[in-house]
Amino acid sequence: MARPTAIDIFCGAGGLSEGFRQAGFAVLVGNDIDKAAAQTFKATHKEAVFLEGPIGNWSAADFLKAATLKRGELDVLIGGPPCQGFSVYNHQRGMHDERSSLYLEYLRIVEGLLPKWVVLENVTGITSAGDGAAVNAIVQGFEELGYRVEAKILKAEEYGIPQERRRIVFLGTRTESPIQWPEKTHGPGLKPFVTVDDAIGDLPPLENGASFKGNAYIRPPVSDYQKELRNGATKVLNHFVPKLGDINLRRLEHIPPGGSWRDIPIDLLPAGMKRAKRSDHTKRYGRLRWEGLSSTILTKCDIHWGAYIHPSQQRSISVREAARFQSFPDWFEFSGSQTEQYVQIGNAVPPLLGRAIAKAIKRASTRGEMLEKLEVALAG
Repeated sequence: MARPTAIDIFCGAGGLSEGFRQAGFAVLVGNDIDKAAAQTFKATHKEAVFLEGPIGNWSAADFLKAATLKRGELDVLIGGPPCQGFSVYNHQRGMHDERSSLYLEYLRIVEGLLPKWVVLENVTGITSAGDGAAVNAIVQGFEELGYRVEAKILKAEEYGIPQERRRIVFLGTRTESPIQWPEKTHGPGLKPFVTVDDAIGDLPPLENGASFKGNAYIRPPVSDYQKELRNGATKVLNHFVPKLGDINLRRLEHIPPGGSWRDIPIDLLPAGMKRAKRSDHTKRYGRLRWEGLSSTILTKCDIHWGAYIHPSQQRSISVREAARFQSFPDWFEFSGSQTEQYVQIGNAVPPLLGRAIAKAIKRASTRGEMLEKLEVALAG
């Protein structure tokens, strides 16, 4: 049986497409404007054609040609239009931000490709942008193209990802198959959440500002999560950290696991934080706990803005550690500068979340085909 097909637009480094690939999909084409992300995608998705540059430069016909498909043959179009215009971290967010209208480009490609399924991922801030106008516009756009669509906020940790992460997913189909969401696998009454220790406890220690030079692992995997993400890899890639200044190192000395800026003596606090209320900036200068979850991985793992301090070492988390928290396999090597690599990881959909969505689509498709056969049999 032929593998189901996928095209990934606004693909970034390819987290969503990696998840679909793990679920058995053939990723045929990718597209993104970011040059560093393009390098990563092309190196890690060698089987896919990559159309580089702004999505507006490409027509649906270009994607069909690259995929060697006809209109209506593609199984699923996936992607996450740039979301900064909707992000809760962008205090000027709203429908006026030009990045907030890139979903229209997604809909343009949907109209031209007419895939059987669509998956659009975004930040939860989209639900409040324009007082809900963004969500309504996306749903209406899909419906006008003949799709039944549902939107749901998914929690990454409930699908085996060691990170507190909330994302809204629009899932739609023009087939008779039911829309089915992935079933939660982790949490109360299910498997225990994957912890920070489960995720990165096997990685080599690093000094502040250092890069791991040995390449080979120095200890065996302990958790199932570590075993899965290693999956035959023999080298520790992208394991390096930015260099923190002396003042930040002095601050780190006072922060215990689970602690934050509140544990720093006031005379060591940045000037702008000395007047902060104790209820403010809850994640700033946060140190992770081995037994806890990672905080949301953003495009900057900057300790001044979040809980990105290693649980036991005096440094911020490395690129590879951020990738582990996002569930990227260890063989997945990121291209570009250190800053660009953090951006690619922070922008990505965790592959394990993508895999869960992909498997749900496959189950729904199978059920839809069975129902269709049953209806034909009954009619006969």
